[in-house]
Amino acid sequence: MVSPPIRPGQSGLSLGFAEIERAAESAVDDLARMVAVDTTFPPGAGYQAFAGLMESFVAPLGLECRRIDVPEHLWRVHGGPAQGARTNLIARRRSGRPVLGLYFHVDTVPAAPGWATDPLHLTREGDRLIGIGSADMKGTIAAVLLALRAADRTGLPLGYDPMLLFCTDEEGGLYPGVRYLADQGLLEGHILNFNGAAAPRIWAGCFGLFTLLVKVHGRTVHASEAANAGSGANAIEAALPILNALAALKPDIAQRMSALPAPPGATRPLAAQLDISAAHGGQCGGQIPSRFEILICRRYAPEEDFLAARREIEDAIRKAAPLAEIEIVLTGHLMPTSDPTGPHWPRWQDALSAGFGYAPDEFAKWGATSCSDFGWVQATGMQEILLTGLGRPDSRIHAPGEFTTLPDIVALAKSVLAYLSAEFRPDLSPEAIAIR
Repeated sequence: MVSPPIRPGQSGLSLGFAEIERAAESAVDDLARMVAVDTTFPPGAGYQAFAGLMESFVAPLGLECRRIDVPEHLWRVHGGPAQGARTNLIARRRSGRPVLGLYFHVDTVPAAPGWATDPLHLTREGDRLIGIGSADMKGTIAAVLLALRAADRTGLPLGYDPMLLFCTDEEGGLYPGVRYLADQGLLEGHILNFNGAAAPRIWAGCFGLFTLLVKVHGRTVHASEAANAGSGANAIEAALPILNALAALKPDIAQRMSALPAPPGATRPLAAQLDISAAHGGQCGGQIPSRFEILICRRYAPEEDFLAARREIEDAIRKAAPLAEIEIVLTGHLMPTSDPTGPHWPRWQDALSAGFGYAPDEFAKWGATSCSDFGWVQATGMQEILLTGLGRPDSRIHAPGEFTTLPDIVALAKSVLAYLSAEFRPDLSPEAIAIR
């Protein structure tokens, strides 16, 4: 495509912004195709199909693509629901410029009951775009594609070579895709993480999270023989003391406060959490259940020790039911992310202001009890992580009716394009300053 001529007084970046606005509807089409690919985790069966869709999207941009599968022995939980290859995709440009990683997790949570529309079909209500993963975080992919196409069509010089990272298993699991990429030394430069909010935020870090699957075993017999089967036969009844012990432990854990700064307007400090996230057992009224499963979710502050937090729960379970036959399996773990600020943040704040219109005094620094897979990245030595996203308080992320908006996608695309642009605030670019 021939780039439009630059009129006197018109910058290449302003042309890029105009192109984003002109082509905004293409982002809706892109998002509809992404939402239609089921990347629910668990089970995580749609990653290969999604990688194929991304390859088709970036091919016209001339990006070099490479698929990387996480070895099964790293992510497979014995007897767990996960299935399908853990296919991550790196799509990048190589021109010798410094590298900017653009990180997305491609998985979504399962669709909860209560959706009024098909969660795998993008529904549009004015500017509102409704579908599972629309805000968290397939809409951010649509925004970045919109930005990169605008740069390509207007010939805007870039200060960074973009490296798009489409990664697996952020919503759960033992070995998120970005952890594997980091462990293999495949990450370069610095990274912009899209797993955040559409807000003037400076990220202060976040909590860690782990999930434990508790399997309580009994013995299946005919319901009429329950009285003669022994007290250990009914797995649900054997699990009742465990559920009570977890309920008693929950308020104690909630009293553990973190020094991470809470979001603006919060009425209390960030605190640790223990939740019973799922419970399953039994099949029919005529049969004594032989197994009952409890899924426990524990969010832990950066000040806490993972092993101690895990041991506390396991000790409470075994003390509550000392005679029960129990298995406890770690099914997922995200490390806490420590303070990720660094030299690129001031320029990123200006880029957010360029896209969303934030004033400098609106920015605040805060952490969250929500979790990220970037604790694993920091463990390999990459400390600075930029953050943004499409989440808003009313976006219904992880809930029926999840949505983002087209104006937010456009604003995010402008922020990304500004940050990538070589002409935008070179006085705040660590790389440009180093060259001088």
